[in-house]
Amino acid sequence: MNIHEYQAKALLRGHGLPVSAGRVILRAEEAKTAAGEFDGPVWVVKAQIHAGGRGKGRFREPDAGDRGGVRLARSVGEAAEEALRMLGRTLVTRQTGPAGKVVGRVYIEEGSEIARELYLALLIDRKASRIAFVCSTAGGMDIEEVAARTPERILTFTVDPASGIQGFHGRRIAFALGLEGRQVRQCVDLVTRLYRLFVEKDADMIEINPLIVTPAGDLHCLDAKMGFDNNALYRQPEILSLRDESEEDPKELAASRFDLNYIALDGEIGCLVNGAGLAMATMDIIKLNGAEPANFLDVGGGASREKVTEAFKIITSDPNVKGILVNIFGGIMRCDIIAEGVLAAVREVGLKVPLVVRLEGTNVELGRQIIRDSGLDVIAADDLGDAAAKVVAAVRGRSAP
Repeated sequence: MNIHEYQAKALLRGHGLPVSAGRVILRAEEAKTAAGEFDGPVWVVKAQIHAGGRGKGRFREPDAGDRGGVRLARSVGEAAEEALRMLGRTLVTRQTGPAGKVVGRVYIEEGSEIARELYLALLIDRKASRIAFVCSTAGGMDIEEVAARTPERILTFTVDPASGIQGFHGRRIAFALGLEGRQVRQCVDLVTRLYRLFVEKDADMIEINPLIVTPAGDLHCLDAKMGFDNNALYRQPEILSLRDESEEDPKELAASRFDLNYIALDGEIGCLVNGAGLAMATMDIIKLNGAEPANFLDVGGGASREKVTEAFKIITSDPNVKGILVNIFGGIMRCDIIAEGVLAAVREVGLKVPLVVRLEGTNVELGRQIIRDSGLDVIAADDLGDAAAKVVAAVRGRSAP
């Protein structure tokens, strides 16, 4: 689960980390009052969406101006005007895709003078099963671009959970960033607090970009992004309360309510599969046959008929889906349950695109019989390769090889 910048900064502030004073506004009439709470001389007005690249993004509506989603203002009135231009408009960035995201919140904060821009992040290193730090002197830039062009500017290391965070971790980061004097002590304190926040709140990502050095020589968190482990939200009510469902894909949101693992993609073949590995293999073989998957959807090993029905409804709600491939290996999951769920969904929502079903495993013959006796126009497949070829052929309007 991701949160907005202003929410991330509130968490940083609550853990004693240095951030600028700011206020979020949701309605146009709040803009001038919010801007007037800070003395200036510079105000920063930021669109709040769950996507990076806001400063380089562009609004779809001409009346929003062409200065991106992060703007400087030199007066209270100008700050309020910029906020009004953003609210309700659609911001398109490299991470939103061409559809963009509607700005429902704007954050106004006091400006900061910058002497240096640095990069600092905490992530989960899944290969090492540890928390990793990533830092660079190339703050304010796309870290992926830095990694590709000048990887020597990035330091990455993990923290042993047996020892936890120690002073030498902070000093290692400070020296890598070229910090001196009291900045080293500040860095040790900042790194320690970030690590504790990461662990206490079950985060899976905290990114400070840029982490700045002010002209006075102090460290300051100028921007912040945070993501949290969805599987731990049950024990993080404070974090769960920060969820902004308007920022989430409606199909992914619906899937989460039924405990379905669903990720929307840009292709035309909808996938309903049990098991993450099998789902990945299904997506790969669709691509191998010259098409693109429209989603990743894992119904899990113990899905009920109702759960399968909801999964099917989510897939068919995507207007980009031109065909559907159901690929089930019945281990814990029984093939007859999958068959009944698919047929129940077809009868409820209708079937307007080709549907190919491949079943194998527990109760497979019963599952196939249920589909054969349904009277519905369902294409049966013998194996995964056959299923992929048939669904792609059906979508492209040709005979399967």
